[in-house]
Amino acid sequence: MAKGKRQAAGPMSSAGLVRYYESEEKSAIHIPPRSIILACIVSAAVVLALNFMFAR
Repeated sequence: MAKGKRQAAGPMSSAGLVRYYESEEKSAIHIPPRSIILACIVSAAVVLALNFMFAR
């Protein structure tokens, strides 16, 4: 790296992310990611089971 060049400041590049996480509301509903994945798997299994049961 040349002597006269400066690197970009690290904290300034992540300032938007810090503000986003600080503004998160405490009263918001928090759903764990595993619950969402489990709900998708269960609903897909129900749809497939109904498809096999009622397929003509």
